[in-house]
Amino acid sequence: MLIGATALLLGGGGLAAYATTALAGNNTPGTTSGHQHTASGITISCPDVGERLRTVPRSAQLPVSKGLSALDKQVHDAYHKMMGGSGTAVMSPLKAQRQKTIKMMVTAIAKNTKRPGYLLKMSGCTTKPVDEGAGAGGNDSTKSVQDGWYQGQNQTQDGQQQGQDQQGQQQGQDQQQGQDQGQQGQDQNGGQQGQAGGPSPDDFVDITSVQPNADAPPFAAPKGGNASTGTFTTECGRNEDGHFNSDNVIVTPGVSNGAHHTHDYVGNKATDAFSDDNKLAASDTTCNNGDQSTHYWPVLRKLDGNAEQKPGAAQDANVGTTLTPATVTLKFRGSQVGQVEAMPRFMKIITGDAKAFTNGTKNANASWSCTGFEDRQLKDKYPLCPEGSQVVRTFAFQNCWNGRDIDSGNHRDHVTFSDQNGVCPNGFKAIPQLTQRITYDVPQGKSFAVDSFPEQLHKPVTDHGDFINVMPDQLMSKAVDCINGGRNCT
Repeated sequence: MLIGATALLLGGGGLAAYATTALAGNNTPGTTSGHQHTASGITISCPDVGERLRTVPRSAQLPVSKGLSALDKQVHDAYHKMMGGSGTAVMSPLKAQRQKTIKMMVTAIAKNTKRPGYLLKMSGCTTKPVDEGAGAGGNDSTKSVQDGWYQGQNQTQDGQQQGQDQQGQQQGQDQQQGQDQGQQGQDQNGGQQGQAGGPSPDDFVDITSVQPNADAPPFAAPKGGNASTGTFTTECGRNEDGHFNSDNVIVTPGVSNGAHHTHDYVGNKATDAFSDDNKLAASDTTCNNGDQSTHYWPVLRKLDGNAEQKPGAAQDANVGTTLTPATVTLKFRGSQVGQVEAMPRFMKIITGDAKAFTNGTKNANASWSCTGFEDRQLKDKYPLCPEGSQVVRTFAFQNCWNGRDIDSGNHRDHVTFSDQNGVCPNGFKAIPQLTQRITYDVPQGKSFAVDSFPEQLHKPVTDHGDFINVMPDQLMSKAVDCINGGRNCT
């Protein structure tokens, strides 16, 4: 079966790969089968509307979700037209479609809160070279993983995005000429793409060549006279029940296949696009302590050519056999400078950025490593582990809360990270820090990739984790008491 990278993107921003069709999963080492796939050096990059949302009233939630999904579909269609030979002629119609959809979203929001007119500036898209990297720091895989996690970066998103809003649709389009030919005719042995839409062989690095760079939480326990040094671990299995879907109930509630990649779930058994708080509170759980929280992340796939014709899988250019984690550890830690307060029930937190290849790395909080080498953490590379060592994914969640909101328009503003000394920004208070740690037995070599939006090229920098706290209040109180009391509890 021939498939091509599609361009459906959560939140309406991002990247559409200008690629030809490719043999599904045709990247097994030593297996070429005479097939080739090619990709140009230019992609479509659109401002991330979802990231710039601030307040979304309940009455506007479904229109906004549908709007974000429509923006994804528009990029998808523009991509296919570009791939079919239309070239950058697709850019003007794409802008017109986005203008209409964003105006609808703005109107829905404005019925019950201040009109977010700044969103109307985000309709124009640009082009981006596929080999440009993920933005500042995106090519420095050994850079300290502390850089993105303890700087309170969410407080400055408006200013950082402002320049992007001004970009016109023509910026970068002239770069496409001359780059298309340079990447045409590359097969998987040519080193450009490992499968349809990625990953590239350059996305992998030998973990033994990486210098140690992880000497702070969540990899080192909080220290100091006032630190809350306890931990609380909740055991929820490895998704042995096979709870998968391509929804995202946090970002696109009420929209099926809102993620366009498959999520692995543990904990709450009822989680899908249509789960409200009541449904989650009434659900059974895979956790052995009664914790009904929802934990999910994109699946990791063995790139063996297995093409499931399901939403989020081969239909969205995510090809390969889903790998079941060897272990899943869900641990809450304390604060370096004092006690932590309970999280409110139904609070939602996202860590990492599924669109970091185009958005840049300021929210790229996920990391990769190998067992036995976890003092070496990678943000934008997949690790090649020695024989007998497992691949490790770590998602460190925000550990400071504004004390009011269980969610926010962009699902980030209500929480943030402490600084490197453990101090929360003004107006924020310390909460238990969740770390999701997942290990895998993977085949040797450059043979695996995380599910992603297809246009994000399966880059490791796009990895991310999601969490909805549905702990019963009594269990959350136990967790806080353990952490503040310096005990290790389950």
